[in-house]
Amino acid sequence: MPVPLACCRRFFKDFVQEGGETMSGVVYRSQVRIERVKGPVRRAYLPGESQPVVFGVHGAVAEHYKVAPGALEPHATTLDYVVAAAGG
Repeated sequence: MPVPLACCRRFFKDFVQEGGETMSGVVYRSQVRIERVKGPVRRAYLPGESQPVVFGVHGAVAEHYKVAPGALEPHATTLDYVVAAAGG
């Protein structure tokens, strides 16, 4: 669905500083590769990390997705990482 032009104007207006000067362009673009291992388990290759980060499920999240207890090794969820990043 196309985005209304008025919405785009409001969005880009936020990138203009006082005095009419525009902000700089993109300064960083994250290069991440995600690999599915099994079920909800993913391996993420992140910049700055020598080893991949493993995402999965645990506890109530595993229960919600009906992962049988002991079927998979528990790992932090992507939501856990988002919350940790927002708090940092």
